[in-house]
Amino acid sequence: MFDIDGTLIESFDFDANCFKTAVQDVLDTTIDTNWGNYDHVTDSGILNQILDELNPSGDREFIIASIKKRFIEHVSDYLKKNDVSPIRGASDFLPHLMDRKNVKLAMATGGWFESALLKLKAAGLYKQGIPMASSSDHFSRMEIMKIAESRCGTSQYESKTYFGDAQWDLKASEALGYNFVLVGKRFKYKPSFQDYSAKEAIMNHIGL
Repeated sequence: MFDIDGTLIESFDFDANCFKTAVQDVLDTTIDTNWGNYDHVTDSGILNQILDELNPSGDREFIIASIKKRFIEHVSDYLKKNDVSPIRGASDFLPHLMDRKNVKLAMATGGWFESALLKLKAAGLYKQGIPMASSSDHFSRMEIMKIAESRCGTSQYESKTYFGDAQWDLKASEALGYNFVLVGKRFKYKPSFQDYSAKEAIMNHIGL
């Protein structure tokens, strides 16, 4: 199971900027972009906490829909003007796993589905047949991961591994009994891989 932003795609920074700008567009306020300060580090979780704290006037669901719409517009505009790269080696690593009959793949992202799809397609990583769950499904990362697993259609696994780039990915993985592999160097943890170029080493580590 893979996170997307910062794990499969070089998109963490611009995605955060698009989110911050969307909230500012609608609520005319600056938000804390230290995501580790939020209870649930997902688009819907962060936004819900912001709205709980600000308690803006107006219909809450309308405000959420407006911010989400602006966010997706900002992401789309960015992708039209900028190239977005997959994490090195990801373009080969995903198909390699897909070809294995003893592996089920899934994606579980804290982003909303629409923006995740835009970024995957822009980076050339959209693969039909890989189940995905997102912040459009739930505000909790653990619940998103559970939903992604359920969409694989299998209930028994010899092992489960989650690839992520942040401490909240590790926390959710530990809570759900997933093995965790850190992609990148956002914090100190072993096992970690800078990218997917060491394909055989990663495969050996996860028992394949």
